[in-house]
Amino acid sequence: GVCGCCGPLRPRYKRLVDNIFPEDPKDGLVKSDMEKLTFYAVSAPEKLDRIGAYLAERLSRDVLRHRYGYVVIAMEALDQLLMACHSQSIKPFVESFLHMVAKLLESQEPDLQVLGTNSFVKFANIEEDTPSYHRRYDFFVSQFSAMCHSTHEDPETRTRIRVAGIKGLQGVVRKTVNDELQAIIWEPQHMNKLIPSMLFNMQEADDFDSRAGHPSSPSGTERDENPAALAESCFRELLGRAAYGNMNNALRPVLVHLDNHGLWDPNEFAVSCFRIIMYSIQAQHSHHVIQQVLGHLDTHNKDTPRVRAGIVQVLLETVAIAAKGSVGPTVLEVFNTLLKHLRMSVDFEMGADSRRGSASSVSSRSKESEERIVQNAIIQTIGFFGGNLPDYQRAEVMMFIMGKVPVYGTPCHTLDTVKIGHLGTKRIQAMLLSSLIMVTSGFKAKTMAAALPPLFLDPLFSISLMEDSELRQLVLEILHNIIDRHDNRAKLRGIRIIPNVAALKIKREKISKQDVSFMKKHGQQLYRHIYLGCKEEDNVHKNFELLFTALALITIELANEEVVIDLIRLAMALQDMVLANEENMPMFIRCSILALVAAYLNFLSQMIANPPFCQHVSKVLEMRNLEAPYLLPEHIFREKCPLPSTLEKDNRSLYFQTQEIAESLAGPSYNVERLSVPYVPQVTDEDRLSRRKSFVDTISLQVDLLSSSLPDKSQLAEEITFETLKKAIDTTGLEEQEKEKRRQVIEKFQKAPFEEIAAHCESKANMLHDRLAQIFELTIRPPPSPSGTVTITAGHAQYHSVPVYEMKFPDLCVY
Repeated sequence: GVCGCCGPLRPRYKRLVDNIFPEDPKDGLVKSDMEKLTFYAVSAPEKLDRIGAYLAERLSRDVLRHRYGYVVIAMEALDQLLMACHSQSIKPFVESFLHMVAKLLESQEPDLQVLGTNSFVKFANIEEDTPSYHRRYDFFVSQFSAMCHSTHEDPETRTRIRVAGIKGLQGVVRKTVNDELQAIIWEPQHMNKLIPSMLFNMQEADDFDSRAGHPSSPSGTERDENPAALAESCFRELLGRAAYGNMNNALRPVLVHLDNHGLWDPNEFAVSCFRIIMYSIQAQHSHHVIQQVLGHLDTHNKDTPRVRAGIVQVLLETVAIAAKGSVGPTVLEVFNTLLKHLRMSVDFEMGADSRRGSASSVSSRSKESEERIVQNAIIQTIGFFGGNLPDYQRAEVMMFIMGKVPVYGTPCHTLDTVKIGHLGTKRIQAMLLSSLIMVTSGFKAKTMAAALPPLFLDPLFSISLMEDSELRQLVLEILHNIIDRHDNRAKLRGIRIIPNVAALKIKREKISKQDVSFMKKHGQQLYRHIYLGCKEEDNVHKNFELLFTALALITIELANEEVVIDLIRLAMALQDMVLANEENMPMFIRCSILALVAAYLNFLSQMIANPPFCQHVSKVLEMRNLEAPYLLPEHIFREKCPLPSTLEKDNRSLYFQTQEIAESLAGPSYNVERLSVPYVPQVTDEDRLSRRKSFVDTISLQVDLLSSSLPDKSQLAEEITFETLKKAIDTTGLEEQEKEKRRQVIEKFQKAPFEEIAAHCESKANMLHDRLAQIFELTIRPPPSPSGTVTITAGHAQYHSVPVYEMKFPDLCVY
């Protein structure tokens, strides 16, 4: 009490503090006395904590009495002392300082809140020599976050408060992220306040889209005045300091904020936000972002199509940036999740399609179109990600996607057929093949064996035999992407008679030994699928264009002298098939095949640079141009090309002749004797199952097999007449036919390639095994038992008992 009444008896630090306050607060801080106080604090650092406590006491009293001029003076003095003193004794002084800043932030006056924030920012920029073991910033995170969401009536005041809140959060981040003892700032309870506060201000910027996609930060003046620009800068700084273990805690609040504010549809802000994230974080952490978005997509798997499409498009942006750097271990995880959601989208689309006859048919159509948006977004993401992968990873992804394609005869196909039906299975196949097209685009494999292994080639060719022109087109485009290693496909676009192939400047290299081995092993399979694909009755102009391009690319990339002979045999077999017309194909298909043969032989003859061959092709083309223009691609593929009623088979000048081609190729280079052996594709078990049974259930297939294996009763009960007996006795004609057959077999085994002979024998063995299996299935069955028989369906055992009075016993067993 005596010290309070008598000034000279007061402690010196209190007198020095009192002297810095003028009588009129408008005069501001007394500088001369402030210098004395600063000198005293530096000279006696042990008094700093008392100076701070006394200043805090005065400031609290002035805040309560609304003497804001003295409050400003006190904070200015605190700031100067804080900047001047750097010692161990500053720790207790900081506690007093933070207590005063908290007092200002708790007040409802915007000016005091801004003042306290500015002091805290100055403090945050001071680098302390030793870490603080007991200091916590929980209150400041909460208070600054609340200021970021200010709803003050005056727009200018609201902007000032929000800017101050963002600066305060930025100060907290700078003060804590580099301090190992302050790792608590990365915990969810703090990130759930920091991140949404920044995003809330970022999404209100009018010119955000033009700036968000670039890694450069806004200018300093713009940051100080614009809350969105300042929030973006703080957001980038926070993410740039995030360590490996803190990425997930920093990303989850972003996803929650986008959910709460409905920012996935439309998703412009979400896309811009994740661009900022991907450009701000360290490159090795990119896979964390991808994993979080994938997990979020799984969480929203039953949301509206537009929300799912928005998340997928955000994933596309993150993948596009991550693919340029490190993608981590998430490659197959990305594709697996995307393919799963593609399947789910088709399920939803098929469900909407099945409800189309109801009263809500309009909404069903809109839902179906929205699901197409989701599917297209998924395909784009798959294609973009796959297209940016290195070749060795891209080959793995191709195998992975092909393993997901429903193909007849696999468990996947049976499952899809049961759940989503024929149209759903077809839709899934088309979607996955479209994504394969994007993944294989630009794929440059060193060898065909590495790009087209049997596990990839067999299911791909199985799809090419299905009764759907769209699927066959997709398969051919995939083959084009893989085979075309020198980017020649654009020069071959469109089926036409190329007058000068040399003018195309086609790039090619000598075929490698590995590719020669590949063609010896898989060439016959490739030819067979092209042959069978040509005569499909639902082929359109595009199918023949793609078939022509496939033949041309095989010639450029994989053809040696032996392959050239095989390709000529294939072309002549197509011509002979059209002229024989044993399958009664439509006239358009017959003319289109002949036009395809003409375009290809014209290309082949110029590629191998054989003048007699070129001359023969030119003669046939000239005759067709005069007498049968409908056999040329330029005419048959017009919109209204007149078709003939029949083809002139006897006019040899309209068709290519094997004998003349063989004479033109005679020489040491080509084995022309093989041209005399007509090419006959060997229909294997795979073809019999795939063709004309694109989308059928397993049960219906079994019924077809059983019904076809049963003999026809009308055939068994054939009427015996005098003519039949006469034919049975007369064997002269039969002996000549047997001799001709033997001669053809001997000639075939002498001249045909080994692969073709092996395929023929294998197909016969497969057919024999199939017939034996059918016979055993029909004849060898366990006898019925009253105790019941066990059948296994869907993995569960079921018992079917047969009453004794219904059992049928053989005659020898009945007593």
